[in-house]
Amino acid sequence: MTLPIPSPASGEDRPPARETARPVSPGDNASTPFARSGGASSSRPGACGPTALHAAHSVPRGAGDLPPAHTALICVALPGLVISTEQGQLTGRGLEGFYRAGRRLLSRCQVRIAGREPLVVQARMVGADTARFVGTLRVSPDVGPDPDVIVERTRYADGTERITLQSAAARTLRLPVEVALGTDLAELGSVALGRSGPELPASVHDSGLRWSCATGHSAVTADPPPADALAAAGLLRWELELPPGATRSVELRVRPDGAGSIRAAGRGPGPFAAPRAGGDDPRAGALLRTCVDDLQALLLRDPEHPADVHLAAGAPWRCGLAPAEAIVAARMTLPLGTRLAAGTMRTLARTQLAGPEGRSGLIPGPRRDAGPHLPPGCTATEATLLFPVLLAEARRWGLPEQEVEELLPTAEQCLKWLLSMVGDGVYLSDPHPGGALRCETQVHAHRAALLGADLLDEVGRPGAPELRQWAQELRTAFRDEFWIEDLGGGRPAAARTRDGRLVPYLGSAAAHLLDTGLLGAGELAQGLLDKTRTEQLARLLGGPAMDSGWGLRGLGAKEPGYNAFGHRAGAVRVQDSAIAVAGLAASGYEKEASSLLRGVLAAAETFGHRLPEMYAGEQRTEGGTPVPHPAASRPAATAAGAGVLLLASLAGIRPDAPAGTVTLRPIRGAPLGEIVLRGLRISGAPFSVRVSRLGLAMVEEAADGLQLGV
Repeated sequence: MTLPIPSPASGEDRPPARETARPVSPGDNASTPFARSGGASSSRPGACGPTALHAAHSVPRGAGDLPPAHTALICVALPGLVISTEQGQLTGRGLEGFYRAGRRLLSRCQVRIAGREPLVVQARMVGADTARFVGTLRVSPDVGPDPDVIVERTRYADGTERITLQSAAARTLRLPVEVALGTDLAELGSVALGRSGPELPASVHDSGLRWSCATGHSAVTADPPPADALAAAGLLRWELELPPGATRSVELRVRPDGAGSIRAAGRGPGPFAAPRAGGDDPRAGALLRTCVDDLQALLLRDPEHPADVHLAAGAPWRCGLAPAEAIVAARMTLPLGTRLAAGTMRTLARTQLAGPEGRSGLIPGPRRDAGPHLPPGCTATEATLLFPVLLAEARRWGLPEQEVEELLPTAEQCLKWLLSMVGDGVYLSDPHPGGALRCETQVHAHRAALLGADLLDEVGRPGAPELRQWAQELRTAFRDEFWIEDLGGGRPAAARTRDGRLVPYLGSAAAHLLDTGLLGAGELAQGLLDKTRTEQLARLLGGPAMDSGWGLRGLGAKEPGYNAFGHRAGAVRVQDSAIAVAGLAASGYEKEASSLLRGVLAAAETFGHRLPEMYAGEQRTEGGTPVPHPAASRPAATAAGAGVLLLASLAGIRPDAPAGTVTLRPIRGAPLGEIVLRGLRISGAPFSVRVSRLGLAMVEEAADGLQLGV
């Protein structure tokens, strides 16, 4: 029976614009044992709100109909962002424009040559931060249908645009070039809601134009300087002479007035390795390159601690810190090194709450839409439970022990929070009175307890027995009380109400039951399901109701409330698909894992290998393509991280850096044929692995002393 709980109207992770949580440095009470406190968990209020570092240019809750972004060319090098259409001209309509830290510095940039707009014949992304537009013009009389001027516009997320004219004419051309500029200096949230206001009046400034309002200033400078600058019309003019075969360029620089060029966090040495994928399927290499490019573009620095980088959730809607997504993406990218994980954890550790029982130890985060059957969930719970998991697994991948020690007190506070919220009960409920007991939450809590206990034991800290005891109690209760028997072999319940009723729908969140986490010696932690029920879950995830052919649907196609475009009601979420592939492969269900992996890889190819966070869950047909979701972030941190996880899952890499070993459990069916992954990192050293067409894995490069485990 489905619970009569109304679906939320708000989109996921879109909090009220100015709601923040005060960051509190956690106290070092690491020597205190993890004693379980009494009382029912439902009586303890939790906390759920965006962190103080959440960027101002996330779209506010209740945004309603957002402007479509699925066809936009979005260049990202945070805090810089530029959104264009395929026409190349920035007209000031919709989301178009150059943004910096969420403010639109330039909304209109229209080029006319000899009084006409170039005909755009190609628009494409060159990289995560660069778009290129090619246009043509016929300016000479009697030249037939062929254009004799090529106009190339290269647009960069750092606020630069280069306009290059190339002549194919037989004679010298003298061309008047005009660039019409304008801006409203609006915030992205206001632009998305259609509340940006009129363009501001311009003034001539330096070699360009300037705009001002009470909340900011913007300026465009040109090189070479224009022959004329008309403030009233917002117009810059040049007279360019082009001999036959010659090229001439004009470069525009868009900046907040008085500010220099953008120093993107992804510029220079980043936290990632430079991985490469080769082998039989060229799509693997293209996907890995693009995913790493997107990850670099989404990097942000903690402004008060610039050495610490983390990932924004995605562009254009969520260019700030979303704690749960940041941790998930950092965990997925551990094969590229541990620097991102360390920076993310240090950043979030500074937001951890102290104070009243039920809040102390919590890492705050916004609420998230949970689909048509459950109320919005609290990502603070997810982030708090993922923190010790990320620390434990980062240590396996080679996070230096000094950094582990630095972050350990925060992880311990997270685990203390878990046990305090459970109290004398068994389950972890939503952080409000009468909150549902979500299956996904129990999975996160169980994994945190087991990996946290393993971590505490290995570093000689107290608290592991209490965590393992509770995890055992949870497993026993979960297997009895979270499984729905039916004629098809049964299924896990999505949730339980406080009075024991089950929420029976099957969604992609069930894939988390297969993600148990990495322990020592390449072993995986014990899961909440036994072998028989794990096999049944694998069958369900690999069935046509869940596997769309392009990836895993967020909700089964036969479930009430299914919507192929629903955020968590049927759309393919790339993050959940990757988690399912990794979990299925690790559990030995390679047929189902391979089908989902090939589906996502095929979808990625149609998206130019730049995976959006989600796309429609419509069934794949011969010759068809996946249907974009109009409001999906692209690039998105979890989608880019998912691409890394998908390819790493082919080799089944399970390191134990403290023990000096790495174990390989490749997918024996070799769904992409031979694949070679180079430039990964274990203990900071290069690691390369080859999986043959027979599904046999071989280490080609590794740190000195790293031994192959059994």
